[in-house]
Amino acid sequence: MIDKTKYKTLTFDCYGTLIDWENGILGYLQPMLQSYYVNVIDNFVLGLFAELEPKAQDEGGSYREVLGRVSQGFATRLGFTLTDDAAGGFADSIQYWQPFTDAQDALKRLKADFKLGVISNIDDDLFTQSQNLLDVDFDHVTTAEKVGVYKPNASMFEAALAMSEGPVLHVAQSRFHDILPATALGLDTVWIDRPGLSAAKRVDADPTWTFNSLTEFVDAIR
Repeated sequence: MIDKTKYKTLTFDCYGTLIDWENGILGYLQPMLQSYYVNVIDNFVLGLFAELEPKAQDEGGSYREVLGRVSQGFATRLGFTLTDDAAGGFADSIQYWQPFTDAQDALKRLKADFKLGVISNIDDDLFTQSQNLLDVDFDHVTTAEKVGVYKPNASMFEAALAMSEGPVLHVAQSRFHDILPATALGLDTVWIDRPGLSAAKRVDADPTWTFNSLTEFVDAIR
């Protein structure tokens, strides 16, 4: 059990934690690849995404541009010529990425006791589409577009902390993007270790708590 009186604010990663980004990624990239007669397994697609995304983020720009560069990275690696429409369509597909089945209920239950924030490597307009699907009003939202950098850069977390009523507990699925940098800043962290494949770079990290779902986490803190 987690002593809920220790925290005023819960901050969340969005994609991978609240929104099912792996199925979203596969739902766009696999049909795109097949349209170029490229057949690869899901594990390969997510593994290559995990390799390409941080490099594309290091180049800066909007997340829409990042996903365009990731798409081009797939084309370069797998030997086909990507159209501009195919590259741009990746970001457009985010509007169809669905929340995990436990996300909406978990957020509504937590909203009764905590301030809720989001820290996400995303553009503002793209996040708005996902927030509508989550159907919850966050108390503050920190995006890469606002801050000008991408997680795991500590500036993302520092910007969110400046808007948060403390103490803060950070909840995320990606150890690379979230658990490692948040822990380095001294935050308590919850790792949502969802079973299955991962589209995030694999790193060692030591979360304060680990749960297999948001439901398990909510039951432990409430």
